[in-house]
Amino acid sequence: MTYIVNDACIRCKYTDCVEVCPVDCFYEGENMLVIHPDECIDCGVCEPECPVEAIKPDTAPGAQDWVEINREMSEKWPNINRKKEAPADADDWKDLKNKYPQHFSDKPAKE
Repeated sequence: MTYIVNDACIRCKYTDCVEVCPVDCFYEGENMLVIHPDECIDCGVCEPECPVEAIKPDTAPGAQDWVEINREMSEKWPNINRKKEAPADADDWKDLKNKYPQHFSDKPAKE
């Protein structure tokens, strides 16, 4: 089992989760984070840290599609292992559902 980040993270990109990850398996895109499924050790410490509940086990309903998205993007995006400021408008996006079709960006984070 592994954990995934789903579309609840899009445009929110809180990074509380990366601070607690013991194996640095988070990767940062322009507007969301992902977990590399082969690097995740299934410890679960990141899940309660996410204020928008975007981190789920891969066995959760609807998570299987996100395993592949997390895998693909983690191989393209830079690793992140320190907390950063959330986007200024993150709270405006946190309750919006189904953000992937209109708001997902496959671009990596800007340094």
